[in-house]
Amino acid sequence: MAAPNYLSYLLNPLDLLRTKKVLQVNPTVVTSRIEPEKTRLTVYDYDAGSIDIKELKAVPDCFNYNDKPTVSWINVDGLRKTDVESICNHFGIHYLIAEDILSLGQRPKMDEIDGLIFCLLNMLYFNEKDSAVETEQISIVLGKNFVISFQEDATRDVFNPLRERLKSNNTKVRQNGADFLFYSLLDMIVDNYFLVMEKLGEKIEGLEEDIVRSPNTRSLAKINMLRKEMIILKRSVVPVRELVNGILRSDSVLVEERTEKYFKDVYDHIVQATDLAENYRDMMMNLHDLYLSNVNLKMNEVMKVMAVVTCLLAPATVIGGIFGMNFESIPLLHNKWGFFISVGLMLFIPLAMIRMFRRRGWF
Repeated sequence: MAAPNYLSYLLNPLDLLRTKKVLQVNPTVVTSRIEPEKTRLTVYDYDAGSIDIKELKAVPDCFNYNDKPTVSWINVDGLRKTDVESICNHFGIHYLIAEDILSLGQRPKMDEIDGLIFCLLNMLYFNEKDSAVETEQISIVLGKNFVISFQEDATRDVFNPLRERLKSNNTKVRQNGADFLFYSLLDMIVDNYFLVMEKLGEKIEGLEEDIVRSPNTRSLAKINMLRKEMIILKRSVVPVRELVNGILRSDSVLVEERTEKYFKDVYDHIVQATDLAENYRDMMMNLHDLYLSNVNLKMNEVMKVMAVVTCLLAPATVIGGIFGMNFESIPLLHNKWGFFISVGLMLFIPLAMIRMFRRRGWF
């Protein structure tokens, strides 16, 4: 790595931490998880005519929602190992799925084990202060009449519009089963990808204007920063296409035929998001090329000015050198008009050169 890059990291050590986070791809390295003090459980138990919303005080309180005829959405905020394992054991969730729920940095994926459908993917948020893409891993398990979502951060998610819809009797999510709720959760996550990409698009457009107007080293730092965010975005978005495709190819009885068209709609959205991420990646490459072109153009302008100045001073240097030679006999050396003639030549020749340069369009 070149010295200027080291210098930039010394000026802003957070850039180095961000780079390590982006480039950390080894799945065998176990990332330490800081467990929260308490797991927060919220249950939405509903059918077409009624809904019961509860915030449970203890994990065992959710066990009775396993075999109810109504649809139950159990949202787990804050992942404690003992609590997650207890929930998985009671609802018949395989221990491999429990390990994936508790692990960090997993690639988005879909599994079908023991008659349950499991999806793991990332929710994305855009930090306006740091202009950074933040990720939160979420795991969703679909059962016969229940959906369990496991979230790391208890302070934020993208499901508030869904919660409001669940409170209304005439919405589609209330009229359908657990598979439609499962679709709604995935749809909310995928739709939020577009909001994050819209924010990134605004940053890219502003950066493009800055580069065209006045490129500098700060512009290059912004390009590198946005390229890292695009890596995070692409790593989170692209595998979701395979995830949704896996649900569509599944023969599970948990997904009704009438719900498949909704998952196809999610698939169309994630394909569009993937294409948009590729477009943004190409834009970042073009911005880098544009920056280099503008820097080279600016350097060429500087060299052009210096070359013109050198050419204009060359006649004066030659004339001064000729009359400064140490010879006894030099024309006009003892003429009283010699000084004025030489100075006149020093001024006339550069003026003639300027006129010639302008006529040829050199500046």
